[in-house]
Amino acid sequence: MKRSGILCSVALLMLATGICWAQDVRYNFDKDTDFAKFKTYKWVDLKDAAKLDNIVDGNIKSAIDAELAAKGLSKTDGDTADLLIGYQAAVGQEKQFTSYSSDWGYGGGWYRGGWYGPSSGTTTGQTSTIYIGQLALDMYDSANKDLVWRGVVSKTLDTKAKPEKQQKNIGKSVAKLLKKYPPEKKA
Repeated sequence: MKRSGILCSVALLMLATGICWAQDVRYNFDKDTDFAKFKTYKWVDLKDAAKLDNIVDGNIKSAIDAELAAKGLSKTDGDTADLLIGYQAAVGQEKQFTSYSSDWGYGGGWYRGGWYGPSSGTTTGQTSTIYIGQLALDMYDSANKDLVWRGVVSKTLDTKAKPEKQQKNIGKSVAKLLKKYPPEKKA
């Protein structure tokens, strides 16, 4: 195979690896809940949730407020809210190892009853730190305090990003998170 073919294959492999690290959005909800009855919501602090600084907290709440307003919900500070909502955020890091090999899978091993030596290919690797910022949004029915909807979006909060980038990421992430809220009632 020509050298350009090898480079093309490596580039495709690296592109496929990058797609695996895309943002992950998950949600779940109580299938017996009538979400059409919810018209108002109130922010609440979730017990044992890590506290963020006031700026990031404000950015998250503003993004969620905007998305919920677009869906017809009104925020209230009164005790008569239909939904109680709160969020939890986690910022951590993990190591990523990326590698590729220039030999096409042939190496040392047994062949026709004998051992043959290692191949002449090389494996190249690199490690990097990935900052993982996860945002979980919980919605509770205020009448009985039952959890009715929960969504989680990953790779949202990056403490190393510039403020404009952080705010943009939060806005996009919240839009993805609430894209399918309220859930469709299946007949």
